[in-house]
Amino acid sequence: MADTKFDIVVVGGGPGGYVAAIRASQLGMKTALVEREHLGGICLNWGCIPTKALLRASEIHHILHNLDEFGLSAKDVSFDIGKIVKRSRNVAKQLNQGVAHLLKKNKVSVFDGTGALSGSGTVAVSDKDGGTQDIKGTNVILATGARARTLPGLEPDGKRIWTYREAMVPEEMPKSLLVVGSGAIGMEFASFYSDLGADVTIVEVMDRILPVEDAEISALALKSFQAQGMTIHTGAKVNGLKAGANDVSADLEIDGKAQPLSFERAILAVGIVGNVEDIGIEGTRIVVDRSHVVVNEWLETGEQGIFAIGDLAGPPWLAHKASHEGVICVEHIAGLATHPLDASNIPGCTYCRPQIASVGLTEEAAVAQGHEVKVGRFPFMANGKAIALGDPEGQVKTVFDAKTGELLGAHMIGPEVTEMIQGYTIARTAEATEAELMHTVFPHPTLSEAMHESVLDSFGRVIHF
Repeated sequence: MADTKFDIVVVGGGPGGYVAAIRASQLGMKTALVEREHLGGICLNWGCIPTKALLRASEIHHILHNLDEFGLSAKDVSFDIGKIVKRSRNVAKQLNQGVAHLLKKNKVSVFDGTGALSGSGTVAVSDKDGGTQDIKGTNVILATGARARTLPGLEPDGKRIWTYREAMVPEEMPKSLLVVGSGAIGMEFASFYSDLGADVTIVEVMDRILPVEDAEISALALKSFQAQGMTIHTGAKVNGLKAGANDVSADLEIDGKAQPLSFERAILAVGIVGNVEDIGIEGTRIVVDRSHVVVNEWLETGEQGIFAIGDLAGPPWLAHKASHEGVICVEHIAGLATHPLDASNIPGCTYCRPQIASVGLTEEAAVAQGHEVKVGRFPFMANGKAIALGDPEGQVKTVFDAKTGELLGAHMIGPEVTEMIQGYTIARTAEATEAELMHTVFPHPTLSEAMHESVLDSFGRVIHF
């Protein structure tokens, strides 16, 4: 008979849940993890990881069709969408197995099934065969994640109208594609399908694409995507979608005028909702606000001994945020001296072409908060490494407090910026000012030199532009 009494029971094995379970075990707590479907959660199996494998394929495809710029040539360049999808799934499978190994290595007891609160400190685990087992936890961490949002009249059918899940495993390449929503998920799929030859149209209800990013970066992204051949409508609506035998009829509203169009496929990327149903929170003191569990800075819910982390606990809906919350939550339970998460220091990354990354306040938000700002910019077209790579599009933008030198925000669009943003994130976490950044020696030639030059430009000291 397996043990059924634990110090911590984690419900959900995504990037928040499995990290929390491993950290709890490291701290000597007897730990159980309940997962109903995939260890690693949506991120590893149907999100962050497999989409990056897909985008790598489309990026290579783009390079192969522009070989002449590098003095190279190739004939009959083509792709097999089935093999691209298979590689993506294999990447996810490999990492899924890796998570299983890590949990075993750290002596976390894994229960296969659906977990739900069932009385004080009890989690009922229902398996696929209909059986139920109760396990006890002195503390319970809910990490059940989120799912794609659907809107009235925009319901997916899995064949013509897709969520992210179907968009990751296409059986054939659509000739035309409508992407509803221009956040990170929408723009990544738009980039993937466009680079593989689909005619992509994006509809965004806000007045600009990537609306959470700095307005200047959004404008540069718009220009780039349009130059690639994408059709983009901002301040527009999709009032309805209807799947037919061979197409999707879209009832669009553009510039206040009805405009019916048809596409081979449509992808819905209009946000997510928390998985708050069927986890046993009814009748508890747990509060739900707009489909997300309300928590304090230590991830505590209104119910004693019950915690919530990750997408379930609200924005930003990012895997790295969930993982960090898992560690904070467990260390707080263990009585360690830890620190609440500062959401303004969480970087955001979009892996389209060109890549986009940011941390902290946008220029507009900084001014709105009353800061007197100094803003610096440095274009990649003035960066030697970017030119040598044949990828000089984009820029780095930094926003400082003019009085204190505090780095308020950093915003980048261009080559490999998702790998570079951590430099500014470290600076914000360490509370570095412009002085420390200016005195940091950046290696040459690197893309990261653009970060240094942007800092210099903020204070009128830029060298190479």
